[in-house]
Amino acid sequence: MTPAPTPPPASADEVVLTPRFWVPLGVLVLAAAVLALRPFWGGLVWPALVMGVLGLFLLLQTALLRLRFAPEALLVARRETVIRSFPYKAWISWRVWWPALPVLFYFREEKSIHLLPMLFDATALREELERRLPSPASADAA
Repeated sequence: MTPAPTPPPASADEVVLTPRFWVPLGVLVLAAAVLALRPFWGGLVWPALVMGVLGLFLLLQTALLRLRFAPEALLVARRETVIRSFPYKAWISWRVWWPALPVLFYFREEKSIHLLPMLFDATALREELERRLPSPASADAA
């Protein structure tokens, strides 16, 4: 499966993160592994089904959604359409959990908290966050 083409940046200072399919594929592999344990315990069908549906959902989101770092805000786009904007001036902190194996991205705004699965290039994400939100208190210390 080839990833959907990344939309061109709207400006020279805008960065679009590359999608990474390993998290949804990892969830799907885990679901298959749990399903393989079914002969030992028949009750594993439902957890495997839930993990499989989650993996398919994350795979679809990875193919459709893009994170764009614009000059004033982090933008979430579906193909060419921006569906959500997070202005940097409202950010309080951010963190990439488990840096050696990045799986979750957390950031906090003045009025809300966001926790996202890593469906994009973690290295590029960290570089752009450090460039646009360089507060040492926010940086990833874990």
